[in-house]
Order: sequence, then structure tokens, then C-alpha cells
Amino acid sequence: MGKRRRTALRVFGLLLVLAVAVLTLRTNLPDLGQTLDVLRSAHPWWLLLAAAAEMTSLRHFALQQRRLLAGFGVRMSVPRAIAVTFTRSAISFSLPAGSAVSAGFAFRQFRTAGATRRSAGAVAVLSGVLSGVALLLMYGAVVLIPRGGATGNTDTLVLVLAMLVIAGLVFLLDFLLSPRRPAPPPVLADDDPEHPTGRIARVRASVSRTWDDLRRLPRRSWVLSLVHATVNWGLDFACLAATAAAFGIDVSLVRLATVYLTVQLVRQIPLSPGGIGVVEVALLAGLVSAGAAHGPAAAAMLVYRLLSCWIIIPLGLLTYATLRRGPKVPDAPPVQPPALATRR
Repeated sequence: MGKRRRTALRVFGLLLVLAVAVLTLRTNLPDLGQTLDVLRSAHPWWLLLAAAAEMTSLRHFALQQRRLLAGFGVRMSVPRAIAVTFTRSAISFSLPAGSAVSAGFAFRQFRTAGATRRSAGAVAVLSGVLSGVALLLMYGAVVLIPRGGATGNTDTLVLVLAMLVIAGLVFLLDFLLSPRRPAPPPVLADDDPEHPTGRIARVRASVSRTWDDLRRLPRRSWVLSLVHATVNWGLDFACLAATAAAFGIDVSLVRLATVYLTVQLVRQIPLSPGGIGVVEVALLAGLVSAGAAHGPAAAAMLVYRLLSCWIIIPLGLLTYATLRRGPKVPDAPPVQPPALATRR
């Protein structure tokens, strides 16, 4: 697909999202003064829970990739994995084609940790694939759960605390199952003997290679990675739920989850770096259509995006400074992870 055609499709997708948002909000645009008043009335304990959920979500995104690296016999400390996660998230959120640049940065960090070119590329791809599977599981769960009425703060509190407890248990399980001695890595050839030509042939070769890499991984590695990815998505949703509760939004968790998953679907379309602008508009329209008042919906959108996106950019710059002190491997990534499934 040519560059002009891709640009045209992105512009069309952006206009489509904006058109839907305008139709939803044409008579319900929140007043700036009202939004500021709502922001000042936020319940601080809910905001603290939202921040804790989002930071823990980022940690499990880091643990997911660390577990995959361990499956290929490569060790990376938890602090360094978290630093890589913050940095690549900041890159993804702030740069044009940020997902591709972020993938290249992660690849070089994996190589610095000791992974071969093939293993580093496999981790980048499998991380995206397993994140996509986890997101699909969330879609399935929301579809199967019966719709209910408004949900009180008690239900939201149970959800957020339960996700934080589950996150802690998964972290403990990962630690207990981590081998004290490096396991022999699966045998992966660094270079492919054949380079297929043609788009369909390349896609088939990529799918076959990904499946082969997944089969070679120890089952414990990819299962735990999938669990980390699921916890990552669940905590990010818990952040949104806690943020909504902080501003008194009385919407059922199922409806809120539907809004969240719809926004995540929109975010997978690379219309802007990190979905900035598009996600905000889509989330605001979704909250209003779900029954939230205009001011609280705008306030919840702003705080959620602050915690899950905007504040990560300066934090990522700080962690990048720490990562630059280590050795560097000037390799370019041989593969690019699939667009769907990239949470960061």
C-alpha cells in the first residue's frame, strides 16, 4: 500500500471518528467552567486508587516482556524492564509512527540484555500477539456478562482492589516460578534461509515464524506472559473505573467496560501518536452516551488520559536517561510487531 493511500486512510479514519463524536456531543458539549468545578471536587482517594492501578498496569506490561525474554534464556531485571516500558511508551505516545520507533527501541534493549536478533524480534512480535489475545478475552467477557443498571461505588471499589490483589498474586507467582539458574534457550536461527517475495508470501512466512517461535517457548513462559497481558488490560480499565467514581459517574461497570473496549479498538488505528486527540474525543463521547453528565465525563476523560498517557511522556524521558548509561547494540529490528495488541 502506497504512502499516499495510507495517509488518506488515516485522514478518513480520523474524520470518521470525529464525525461520530460530533453527532454524539453536538448538543452535549461540556462547559469549561463546569468541568473545572468538577475537577476541584474530585475524591482524592479514588484518584489515588486510579494512579495505583495505572502504575501497576505498566509494571505488568514490563513483566510480560521480561517473562518472554526469560523463555528465550535472557535475563532482564524488573527495574530495567520497567524503565524500558516507560521509555517505549513515551516514544509511542509522542512521535509520529511512534509504535514502530518504540518497537525498534525495545528490540535494541532486548539485544543489549543478551538476546539474539531472532529472539529479540520474537519477543517483540509475541508480546503484541499475546496482548491482542488478552484484549480479545476481555471483549468476550464483556459480551457474555449480562447488562445491569447503575453500579455503586462499592462495586467499583471491589473491582479496583480485586485487580490490585490479583496483580500482586500474579507478580508473586511469576517470582516463584522464575528459575534460579538460566534455562537453556530454545534454538532459534538468527537468519532465515529464504526471503519470500510478494505480500501474501511474506505474511504467511511471518505467521509461520511467529507460530514456530511460540511453540518453541516453554509453556510456562507464554502462559504467564498472557496472564500478565490480561492483568495489564484489567488494571488499565480499573484506572478508568476509579477515575469515573472520583467524579461521581454512576454507570454500570459493564457499560463502562464497553466504552473502554470501544476506545481501545479506536486506539489501535494509527491515526495519531498514541491516539492523542482521537482517544480523548472517543472516550468523552462514549462516557456521555453511556449516561454520564457532561462535566464529570470531561473531568474523568482528562484525568484518565493524564494517568495513562500524558504523564508517562516526561517519566519516559527520565527513564531513557538511565537506560542510555548501559551498553548499546546498534541493530535495527528485523520485524515489526502487529499494530493490534500494542498497549503501549
